[in-house]
Amino acid sequence: MSDNRLLAAARRHPVLRNQIGSICAGLLTFGSFPPRPLWFLAPIGIALLTLVLRSGPSLRGGFGYGLLAGLGFFVPLLPWIGIYVGPMPWLALAGVCSLYVGAFGVAARTVQTLPGAIFWIATAWTLTEWARSSFPFGGFPWGRLAFGQAGGFLLPLASLGGAPLLSFFVALGGTALAAVVAAVAHRDRQALLRAGAVFAIGPVVAAVLWPVLPDMAAGDRHITVAAIQGSVPRLGLDFNSQRKAVLDNHLKRTHQLALDVKAGRAEQPDIVIWPENASDIDPLRDSDAYAEITAASAEVDAPILVGAVLANKDRTSTNSVIVWNRGDGPGSRHDKRIIQPFGEYLPYRSFFRIFSEYADRAGYFVPGTGDGTVTAAGVTIGVATCYEVAFDRALEDSARAGSELIAVPTNNATFGDSEMTYQQLAMSRVRAVEHGQAVVVAATSGVSAVIAPDGEVVAQSELFVPAALVVQVPLRTSTTLATRLGPIPEVLLGVGALMALVVALVRRRTVRTLTPAAAGVPTMSATAGGEEVDDSGEHGPDQR
Repeated sequence: MSDNRLLAAARRHPVLRNQIGSICAGLLTFGSFPPRPLWFLAPIGIALLTLVLRSGPSLRGGFGYGLLAGLGFFVPLLPWIGIYVGPMPWLALAGVCSLYVGAFGVAARTVQTLPGAIFWIATAWTLTEWARSSFPFGGFPWGRLAFGQAGGFLLPLASLGGAPLLSFFVALGGTALAAVVAAVAHRDRQALLRAGAVFAIGPVVAAVLWPVLPDMAAGDRHITVAAIQGSVPRLGLDFNSQRKAVLDNHLKRTHQLALDVKAGRAEQPDIVIWPENASDIDPLRDSDAYAEITAASAEVDAPILVGAVLANKDRTSTNSVIVWNRGDGPGSRHDKRIIQPFGEYLPYRSFFRIFSEYADRAGYFVPGTGDGTVTAAGVTIGVATCYEVAFDRALEDSARAGSELIAVPTNNATFGDSEMTYQQLAMSRVRAVEHGQAVVVAATSGVSAVIAPDGEVVAQSELFVPAALVVQVPLRTSTTLATRLGPIPEVLLGVGALMALVVALVRRRTVRTLTPAAAGVPTMSATAGGEEVDDSGEHGPDQR
């Protein structure tokens, strides 16, 4: 089929054209996420969705096209959710997340007639990302545009306003790119110059920031940290049925590190970091586990941050990181504060049990309190345990409390050989730049990594291979602008989006009151086969 025939077919079937465009927009955005290094696809995906929404669908159409884009994005992004529990949880979560992209479609369609629509549509994306990251059950931030930019040129923007500002500039690049395409199509030179200038803002600011980002040479002082990856006996939901084997694997790899240090094959660590769930045997209650961890800490001659599941008197559990100080035993402790719904606990357990036989496998964990820091070897360490790293507030609290280094103990064994671990690693890279601190990721089965304050991965393990990453890292007490501002950039962008929506809705109501269409008289720009068609090619009267 020639190009002209394709264009003619697209004009004859505008709904189908927009549906395909919306799905492709979601797929392009998905393609920007790790392990693919295609970060530049995200603004192209947002641009395509913006063009679909600019073509004139009603508010209801805006929701539908946004929903399709969301499904095109989240369905391929989240299959690891259902690896061991079947497709229903995966598809249900993808569907719920897609509703927020549908809401973006409504918001973008509403504000697109305002002056400066390029900016307001991007703020609408920020607002819907905030909503998805907050509601329900504490929200689900996975899939924020920022988390696909760990290897991208815009990454330094995270140091100014964190993940929300980085997401905003990715969305702004997309809306500006859409405006460029529209200006070229209409041969509007002035609009092209304006859109091009907006598109360049993010890259120009990032180019200024790149040379001043702190690297591994920066810092008040340096220490040597070891991340232990002991691996697990088998993957799946029941990996922790062999809890002793998991603990033994981490003891064994720590023992090997101690031998390597004595033989001169490895540098003496100041701090050793174990992953989440390294000891699902409660070492505060089990005397054997207590003694073995104490011996390992003494042998490696360094405190160990032990990821452990602790049993409470009320039969609940806490997912904790305990600093184990050689012969002194347990010391400083972080109890995971942001716990995972449907994994670590199950809201409305009796209801969700109806839909999945795996419902009762969800734990009975309770959230901890505190500022997210522990102290080991005189160093204040910010801790974000696994799921917590996706949430801005987790490391904002610890950075403001004086953390000098960030640790991300995580357990990805329940998600098999999937993209999940690489998606999570990208979040840690964004957090490193956001707070200007080195990040040590210790994973049970991989990927473990050491990340410089500028987001560069300086050491990384393989999946499912026991490893010890021993790296000298900088300790930094100075804070970034993002740390000092905290949620302020996101609040300002969100408030801006709400104000734009209010203005646009008032204008829309005023226009409807003053036009014949508001009185029930349809307006038409063309007819096709005897049916009324609005300016967008959608069937029916114009519903803007």
